[in-house]
Amino acid sequence: MKSSTFISTIALIIGMGGLSACVVSNTRAHSDTNSVDQPSVETRAKPTLKLDGLTFKDLNDNGSLDPYEDWRLTPEDRAADLVSRMTLAEKVGTMLIATQNPECDGSITEDGRNLMIEQHMSRFILRASVTKEPADCSVELEGFRLRGGYVQTPRQMAGFLNDVQALREASRLGIPALFKDNYRNHVENQPMFGIGVGAGAMSEFPKPAGLSAAALGAGTPTDAAGTIPDDLQADLALIADFAGVVGEEWRALGLRGLYGYTIDLATEPRWSRVHETFSEDADLTADITRVMINTLQGPIQANGLALSDETNVSLTTKHFPGGGPQYMGWDPHYTFGKSQVYTSDHPSYGFDYHMKPFVAAIEAGVGAIMPYYGVPREVTYEGEEIAEEGMAFSHQIITEILRGQLGFAGYVNSDSGIVEERSWGLEDFRTNPETGEAFTIEDRIAAAVKVGTDVFSEFNRIEPILNLVETRRLDEAANIDPAVKRLLVEQFALGLFENPYVDVDAAETIIGSAENRALGLDVQRKSVVLLQNEAVNGEPVLPLAEGSKIYALGFGGTDLEARGYPVVHGDVADGEASARTPVPEDTDFAIVNVSIATPGSFGYRSQDVNTGGREISAQFQLIDESTGEPQKTWSAQDPCVYADTAEGEEVPECLDDMMIFGGSFPWEVNNLSLSAIASSQSWQMTPSLADIQAVMSEIGDPSRVIISIEFRNPYVLDEESGILESGAILATFGVSDEAQLDVITGKVAPVGRLPFALPKTQAAVMEQASDAPGYDETRDGALFPYGFGLGYPQ
Repeated sequence: MKSSTFISTIALIIGMGGLSACVVSNTRAHSDTNSVDQPSVETRAKPTLKLDGLTFKDLNDNGSLDPYEDWRLTPEDRAADLVSRMTLAEKVGTMLIATQNPECDGSITEDGRNLMIEQHMSRFILRASVTKEPADCSVELEGFRLRGGYVQTPRQMAGFLNDVQALREASRLGIPALFKDNYRNHVENQPMFGIGVGAGAMSEFPKPAGLSAAALGAGTPTDAAGTIPDDLQADLALIADFAGVVGEEWRALGLRGLYGYTIDLATEPRWSRVHETFSEDADLTADITRVMINTLQGPIQANGLALSDETNVSLTTKHFPGGGPQYMGWDPHYTFGKSQVYTSDHPSYGFDYHMKPFVAAIEAGVGAIMPYYGVPREVTYEGEEIAEEGMAFSHQIITEILRGQLGFAGYVNSDSGIVEERSWGLEDFRTNPETGEAFTIEDRIAAAVKVGTDVFSEFNRIEPILNLVETRRLDEAANIDPAVKRLLVEQFALGLFENPYVDVDAAETIIGSAENRALGLDVQRKSVVLLQNEAVNGEPVLPLAEGSKIYALGFGGTDLEARGYPVVHGDVADGEASARTPVPEDTDFAIVNVSIATPGSFGYRSQDVNTGGREISAQFQLIDESTGEPQKTWSAQDPCVYADTAEGEEVPECLDDMMIFGGSFPWEVNNLSLSAIASSQSWQMTPSLADIQAVMSEIGDPSRVIISIEFRNPYVLDEESGILESGAILATFGVSDEAQLDVITGKVAPVGRLPFALPKTQAAVMEQASDAPGYDETRDGALFPYGFGLGYPQ
């Protein structure tokens, strides 16, 4: 069928608003010998078939029931039959996944139609946020903002996904779409493309580290002395409650795949993605992983996967074999951060320690796993040295360890851009030994597919893979078919071939329901960790005495005023040049809400002499892999810098520009103490350390200052900053002002425990082993150890 005719036909189907849809609810067909559950079947583009009182979709519209249309068969049998009917182009399209966001009005974009029709794609990443109010369509998104898409109401988003499913159903074989995204149900004060967009209209819980803090405190209650028992336990029911909300809300939208959770370990305090992890503790992270999979996916099936039509969300855990131990904390999204290292001498840590959560995920039946970009350096596993190449290209990592030794039965989803951009170990300045020429996109695809990488993230062109098959560098039967079967098993198991559609009216009521929001707020409160609570006039600073006169910095005013506290606000509105309001003389306590970010890094440009072109100082040991010599500037390995392009040729894209995936300037990576952060170019503390110190001076007694800090990394509360002189210090991990103030004012008592240790000094940060939890190997050690947390006096 011609593309124009196809589009017109499906537009007519969608325009009928579902009036022609055929829906069969859950009914049962019984006989003397067996009992068959009739799944819900809904069609919007294809007819149905009746057989022995049962209903099936005639997805290829041939008038007969083919094995892949028979929901009574196993997902594996159905996938094998479907693969035998697919063209090579349809198979290759299945191996691609890329962003598809809706138009501002919730309709399918022309680019989206092209991905489905011309590129035969059925897997997509949904980046657009879900909000209560629709987007202002008079504002046209441009550049980087376009990648995140227009916000959508729950009704719009559910309708968009339904329309995509109808378009996919109308295709030759009726293969449904599967949409994925990174996590959404968290308080995200710093939304970041490709990592987390924030909850929007969805129910808000603390970030993963906050979930662990809450679970640890709920499982092992805190006391006023900060006792940490040897048998510290977590209440995993709290994790199950959270996952239950995620599953309910995601399924209501029709969003059935989740890139998560990040089960890397927070052992390298400088790594900018610590805030995505659950803990530095491998056993706790493994326990949480099991509960997440059991709740979101369900019980494990005979095929080793916990996937069925009862599954709400299929997980893609990341980043195998554990992305936490990055050299110097530099992230491997960037050309200077390729190295993954294991330097601890402790026999309990190292490569195995970081794989523990992934072993738990595989045992629980996780649907998919994502390798990271990082290159293992001088790593030996079970007596064999691991080749220094990106994980998704590694035969040892994917074929031997993940599939062979660990028995992983699902599919491998690459991280974004591994064949075009971040192909560490197979960069274009290296020679491919198979061709004798520089590595190309096709070379990298071939290498990844041969080791068992099944789907390529943010790659949307079938032509390179078709070329590889046509030139016999990849074999369709040996290389392509197994990958496509593994991918289709998920869509069959989830019941998407029978009914991928959702109720748009229900989406409006389920997303962010009052019950779910209340649970989220409760867990936020439980995640707050009380680190310090000194006495003033013989009484602990917290909880705040009723009626105390408060000076607030970094908090909204209405919450405190509504609680009966006289308040003076020191905050200066955005864009105003006026100075901060000083602390009044009659103030009883000052409360300060601190956030730390790295907005200065957006100014990084690889071709700028002041940033990417900056000379690397002797304190950093970095090898330029394009030359084998010590790297001279930070951007030396960025292709826009090293590429030898002839006059008139297009210069390659700069990969590190703007550092959009987070982190400080690479030369400021050690600056985790509050004093160092305050004097950095890329780091920013809000309110500023100078303002906080001024408040402590103005109030006259620093012990009457309460400081709450969001820990996206394990920051150092150094003596020079003066923060430790405050009366009370709280640690948060993505919570609302309301949740913090509920703890500060004593509406609820603090119960959270630290999910990772806080280093005592910046020297401890620089001395620690990237793969080991805590700071026992350093001279100064930890200021607050893993599991620490104070309660209020009884």
